[in-house]
Amino acid sequence: MKNANRKLIFGVFEDEEHLIEAGKSLRDYNIPILDIYTPFPVHGLDELLEIKRSRLPIITFFACLFGCLVAIYFQVWTSKYSWPLNIGGKPFNSFVAFIPVAFEITVLMGALITVAFFLYRCGLFPGKKETILDANMTNYSFVLAIEHNNAAIDFDQVSTIMKKHGASEVVNHG
Repeated sequence: MKNANRKLIFGVFEDEEHLIEAGKSLRDYNIPILDIYTPFPVHGLDELLEIKRSRLPIITFFACLFGCLVAIYFQVWTSKYSWPLNIGGKPFNSFVAFIPVAFEITVLMGALITVAFFLYRCGLFPGKKETILDANMTNYSFVLAIEHNNAAIDFDQVSTIMKKHGASEVVNHG
């Protein structure tokens, strides 16, 4: 969480069906859902949270293109200009021989740059201290979090909607 001073409402559910029903009902009442915590991946949460499709594949494509170009350039430069060796009479810029190394460097650069961009974009870096609101939040239950900093969201209304859809507990945190 970016700000530990948030006022949050947590609805704790025993199964994912009730969680999704409550989320849809809250969305029908125009109550924005901050986040959903689950012990395992649940289908349909991206649509419920209105998460857009990631642009990470575009980064991966350009990272792979960069890796391929660097690999081919380095091999051509090495074999033709820096250290030309006549091996079996083949030409110095034999592109067929460059394919395996270019492929491996393409995959390596694509993976490393994609992971680095992902960690940067998510704000995950070594030494980051994060506040954990409840250590058991995703061990065995499904939790729906709503931010209620503004006066438009009433705790009693949210609590009633969540309990109507099977929430075992509704907690007002903050």
